[in-house]
Amino acid sequence: MTPATHIVLLPAYNPGPRLASVVADVLRHWPHALVVVDGSTDGSEHAVLALAAREPGLAVLVLPRNAGKGAAVLAGARTAQARGFTHALVMDADGQHPAESVAPFMRASRAHPDAMVLGKPIFGANVPPERRHGHKLSTGVVCFEALGAGIADPLFGFRVYPLAPLLAVLGPRRGGRRYDFDTESVVRLFWAGVRPINLAAPVRYFTRAEGGVSHFRYGRDNVVLVWMHLRLVAELLLRRWPAVLRQRRRWRSAGVRLENTGAPALESTV
Repeated sequence: MTPATHIVLLPAYNPGPRLASVVADVLRHWPHALVVVDGSTDGSEHAVLALAAREPGLAVLVLPRNAGKGAAVLAGARTAQARGFTHALVMDADGQHPAESVAPFMRASRAHPDAMVLGKPIFGANVPPERRHGHKLSTGVVCFEALGAGIADPLFGFRVYPLAPLLAVLGPRRGGRRYDFDTESVVRLFWAGVRPINLAAPVRYFTRAEGGVSHFRYGRDNVVLVWMHLRLVAELLLRRWPAVLRQRRRWRSAGVRLENTGAPALESTV
């Protein structure tokens, strides 16, 4: 029997009542999943722990206090690696990312295990305008930090990471522990020579009436993101840029095409 290498990792902080149904849907599309309960206080973990007692492919890691999305993902990555997994698909626990996209992303990762498979969002008509514009702005800044195209959307959290490189580039650092994780992880993996593969995936934003929950705080968390970009740009300009240029030349010589394939798309309503 071929050993399992890929697992779905869902960080969850007070995700509300949708969590158990999201996890059950994931297990219908992939046999291995790990939920990281990041110090939740809403009781949402109880239904998942009950589900894990019946589902051998589901594991639950409960952190004693809220540490942030990045910290939860890294804790889950260490747990998954200790259990023999080499790759993890990270997705939101509130149902924004459809489980139907899991298998195609896993296939792409298995075909290219040295790469990170990054989601490029297909937004629904109800996407908040500030989210869509924020994705465009962040993509432009990251294009500079990567010295060119290659990362189609640094904010979209639906993606497959190779665990060893992820833990190597972010594990020893203090940054990337909250909402700066998604962007800092892909930039540092790119700098480390992990090539990106961009695949389109739909995303849905739920209203509060539909059980949607968002813990992003525009003032506080945007300050964190701005500080992260300042650190990355300074590091790039002071010492990283020669190595990044060499890596891009190596990929080009090997026939690897790096492209962003355009801005985040809107889902067609026709």
